[in-house]
Amino acid sequence: MEIFLDALLSAVLITGLVIIMMMLLEYINVTSAGRMGTTLRRSRLGQVLLGGLLGVLPGCVGGFACVSLYSHGMISFGALIAMLIASSGDEAFVMLAMFPGKALILFAALFAIAVVAGLVVDTLSHDKKAPHTACDAHFEVHGSDGHGVERSWKNLRHPIWQRVVLLAGIAAFIVALALGMLEHEHEPSAGAHFNIFDEYWINLLFAVCSLFVLWFTAVSSNHFVQEHLWGHVVKKHLLRIFLWSFGAILLIELLMHFFDLESLVKGNIPFMILLAVLIGLIPESGPHLVFVTLFAGGMVPFSVLLASSISQDGHASLPLLAETKAGFVKAKAINALVAAIAAYALYFCGL
Repeated sequence: MEIFLDALLSAVLITGLVIIMMMLLEYINVTSAGRMGTTLRRSRLGQVLLGGLLGVLPGCVGGFACVSLYSHGMISFGALIAMLIASSGDEAFVMLAMFPGKALILFAALFAIAVVAGLVVDTLSHDKKAPHTACDAHFEVHGSDGHGVERSWKNLRHPIWQRVVLLAGIAAFIVALALGMLEHEHEPSAGAHFNIFDEYWINLLFAVCSLFVLWFTAVSSNHFVQEHLWGHVVKKHLLRIFLWSFGAILLIELLMHFFDLESLVKGNIPFMILLAVLIGLIPESGPHLVFVTLFAGGMVPFSVLLASSISQDGHASLPLLAETKAGFVKAKAINALVAAIAAYALYFCGL
C-alpha cells in the first residue's frame, strides 16, 4: 500500500506540473496570437540553448516545460535531447546538498555536452520541420480568439462547469504544493541540509506561478476555457499523462522493492559506467541516488557520476512517453549513447 500511495502521489505531482505548464503555454500562445511558437521556431540554436537551460534546473519542472514545448511543436528534437542530457532530475537537489561545488561543475559540464549534442542531432536530422506529436492539431489560435484572451471577472457570475472544475483542481494542486504534500523522498546523507535549492522551495515557487494560472482560468472568456484549457489541454493530455506516469512509477517502485540495485554497482569502473548508463534509462528518480552516494563517498570517479547524470532525467521523460512512444525510445537511446561516449572518454583520461 505504501508503494502504491508513493506512486500515486508522484503521478499526481507530475501530471499537475505538466498540465499547469501546458495551460501556461496555451495562454501565452493565444495572448501572443501564436507569435511565441513562431519566435522559437526561427532559431534552432536558441531552442537548443533553451532546452539545455531548462534541463539544468534542479528537479523536473524545467524538463516538463521542455516536453510541453516539444509536444506543441515549438522546439526541435535536438532541443529536447539537450534537455534530457542536461537534466539530472531530483538528484540535483541531493548533489547540491552533498557536494555543491562539484555539483555546479557537473551542471556546467552537462549543459555544455547538452548544447553540442542537441546541435549535432538537429544538424543530422532529415526532418527540419517542427516535430509531429499528439498536440500538432490542437495547439492553435482560433479565429474567434481575435488578438488574445478576453478577461473579465464577470465570467465568474455564471461560471460554466469546466471553469468550476478547473478552478477547484488548480486550487487543490496549489495547496498541495504549498503544504509539501507531493514532495519526493530524497534520502540525503546524515547531516545534509537543503537550502534554497530544496525541492520544497522549488515547488513553492511553482505554486506561486500556478496562482497566475488560477487567475486567468477565473477571468478568461468561456471560449478560451472550453476550447483551449479544457479541450486542448485537459481532455487531450491529463488522463494519458497520469496513467503512464502512475503505471511506470508503480512498476519501477515494485522492482526496487524486490531487487537490491545497490549491490549491482560493485565491480570495475568500466562496468559501473555501463551500468549507470543502463539504469539511467529508467524514467524515475531514485535508482540513480546509488551513484550519487558512491561518488560523494569517493568510491567512484566523476566519469560514473557523469554517465548517470546524462543518461537519467528523473521524471522529465515520462510525459514524453505519454505523448509519443517512438520519440521516447529514440530520445532515450540517443541520451544513453551520449552518456557512454562522454563517460568513457573521461574514464580513459583518468577522471
